[in-house]
Amino acid sequence: MPGSPLTPQARWALTSLALSMLMPSLDTSIANAGLPTLATAFGATFQQVQWIVLAYLLAVTTLIVSVGRLGDGIGRRRLLLIGIGIFTSASLCCALAPGLGWLIGARAVQGLGAAIMFALTVALVADAVPKARAGSAMGLLATMSATGTSLGPSLGGLLIAQVGWPSIFVLNVPLGLLNAWLVYRYLPADRPARSGVAFDYLGTVVLVLALAAYALAMTLDGYTLMLLLVSLCGAGVFVGVEMKARAPLIRLSLFADARLSSSLALTFLVTTVMMTTLVVGPFYLSRGLGLGSTVVGLALSVGPLLAACGGVPAGRLVDRFGARRVVPGALLGLAGGCSLLALLPTRFGLPAYLLPMAVIASSYALFQAANNTGLMSTVSQAQRGVVSALLGLARNLGLITGAAVMGAVFALATGDPAQAPAEVIGSGLHSTFGVAAALMVMALFVSRTRITCESEPARDATNPAD
Repeated sequence: MPGSPLTPQARWALTSLALSMLMPSLDTSIANAGLPTLATAFGATFQQVQWIVLAYLLAVTTLIVSVGRLGDGIGRRRLLLIGIGIFTSASLCCALAPGLGWLIGARAVQGLGAAIMFALTVALVADAVPKARAGSAMGLLATMSATGTSLGPSLGGLLIAQVGWPSIFVLNVPLGLLNAWLVYRYLPADRPARSGVAFDYLGTVVLVLALAAYALAMTLDGYTLMLLLVSLCGAGVFVGVEMKARAPLIRLSLFADARLSSSLALTFLVTTVMMTTLVVGPFYLSRGLGLGSTVVGLALSVGPLLAACGGVPAGRLVDRFGARRVVPGALLGLAGGCSLLALLPTRFGLPAYLLPMAVIASSYALFQAANNTGLMSTVSQAQRGVVSALLGLARNLGLITGAAVMGAVFALATGDPAQAPAEVIGSGLHSTFGVAAALMVMALFVSRTRITCESEPARDATNPAD
């Protein structure tokens, strides 16, 4: 029953997964607070120290699918332990970095460990808790993800001010050791691996290059069109490679299941919109409303905090009512929140921003729990790692796209957001969230496909060659 308590073994296993989600989420944003300090420490420009953040994000984005597929082959618990070890060791290397190049390289290696942790944490939920509690578990992981991302900048700023910049990376060492022990002690052992498990090395290389080209197209000025073409060509080559591979990295027949395709599309669209709030919000609050930095920081924390606090209750709602009913409601809430931001006049001040953001954040927590639970409950055991990784990939691509494309929409509407007057900033907010609301209406149409298909039996995409 959804209300039955977890056994101590399951509770500690879920704790290990929660920590496995919290650590890489925290490091997604914790370095941002240290960029000015790091620029001074290494005598670098802002553009150079930005790669401390980009190296981590690029590694996670390009490798997450490959490591998820690898976990399906060699054992997810075993690979998660390896990922925690890589992440923890790379964090120590970051703290000891003698130069900027060393730090950027260590952050890329740290991103490899983070990719493993992101890819396998969701996939291991089914092994850690009973199926009736899967929604609550997914809600807890959503809470940990939101908590880590929102806590990162403030915790990083505090540690840098009181201890120094290496402390933001040293923090991961005791957490990593604790996490590794919890995973080893409480997560169920992997099933015996089949002999002769093949891995698609060529497909992995092609996919990494295609994703890297896309991610760089979203982050490098002046090369966008060329890199997008490279990414598109890489995607075509990848499809050709996978069609001929004996043990493909991603079995293309998976995408014939409309539930998977729609879940990935919804994740991409929703995270694109969520990144819009992080891109536009600071400019609107500071320049549009003329608020001080302290008030801006507090206002920006409202959304992530509500998303974090709403994760577990959202998971319980999914356990009770089912993902099929909850996903459309969450998307409707997101569309309504974006519409309010697009329509409420600037003269209503801060409440006119916080009310829609509360709706958006709560709806996002509900969507994550419902979408992830609904998808993972239909996936075969042999494909959980790669499908979980595809969810993570869709999320990261949405974040990157939201920062680039929706940021461009806001810039187009305001000219230069850093110099535009308050009324122009307000108009830019309305235009940008008008586009965001349209994206959420599109997501509602996509969700209809999922609802139609959830009544069909799940496909088993396993293959003896796997």
